[in-house]
Amino acid sequence: MKALILAGGLGTRLRPLTYGMPKPLVPLLGKPLVNHIIDPLPSEVDTVILAVSYMKDALEEHFRTHDVGRKVILVNEEQPLGTGGAVKNVSRYLDGPFIAFNGDVVCSIDLNDMLRFHRSHGGIGTMALWQVDDPSAFGVVARDQRGRITEFQEKPGPGEALSNSINAGVYIFEKEILDHIPNGVVSIEREVFPKVLGHGLFGYEFQGHWVDGGTRESLLKAQRILLDLGGGKVSPDLIREDDAAVLGSNMIQRAHLRGGRIGPHVYMEDDVLVSRGAEVSESMVMHGALIEEGAKVHGSIVGPGYVVEKGRQVRDEILARQ
Repeated sequence: MKALILAGGLGTRLRPLTYGMPKPLVPLLGKPLVNHIIDPLPSEVDTVILAVSYMKDALEEHFRTHDVGRKVILVNEEQPLGTGGAVKNVSRYLDGPFIAFNGDVVCSIDLNDMLRFHRSHGGIGTMALWQVDDPSAFGVVARDQRGRITEFQEKPGPGEALSNSINAGVYIFEKEILDHIPNGVVSIEREVFPKVLGHGLFGYEFQGHWVDGGTRESLLKAQRILLDLGGGKVSPDLIREDDAAVLGSNMIQRAHLRGGRIGPHVYMEDDVLVSRGAEVSESMVMHGALIEEGAKVHGSIVGPGYVVEKGRQVRDEILARQ
């Protein structure tokens, strides 16, 4: 079975960090975002296809040097094709039912259970659904009693939503979905899904956590969720001087804490140096970064090798060398 990851975006919402790395390789607690999709795939998935365009060489190098236990095929888009166009562009590799993901998704979905649901309902596709309190920023679906999707609604106004179930960006499709996707630039959400309702498009609702990891806020939210679920770990190679305080749940690799206060909800990579009087909380600090004396970093992403100057106050920012 094949899995398709739609990863052709430029990562504009994570700039300037993504000027130096493609969004699929942005780290989330020690492994790239894309691996958070690949690692939980059902064992019957033997091939992963990535629809890519931006920084394809970096992605090729990553998969050349990191074995993910499955064959990986990268398919380039010469120009942005939209979600539907990206699926159509890789159709030569799709020879049966396949799982598809928006490349930003970080979630707790049980894909084996979703596969069972899909096969038992016999439709052309199954869409993962997530419940939200306010669906006004999302695509909303209505379903019948059997779970069949009957209507779509895009970003409803206050009090107008058909439901609180939104498209979570994870799908299982039969190969026949390709017959309903024209060539060129196509939105699968707007142009394809409404056309295939008569062929049986079902909604699969799941519990746990779901985050669109494409922004600073959402990426740090995913980090916080995973840390609170037990993902925290401090490396035995951490150099920690006596007055350095580490608070709450964090993942800290081979860093050097000369002092200061770290945590909660901090991910810190190798060769980071934190100076006396500095504070880092609710943030990601990537390898080789330097947090100078008295600097305070909160709710932020500090890119590789970046220097946060002495006494600087950083809140809700992305900092990266360009």
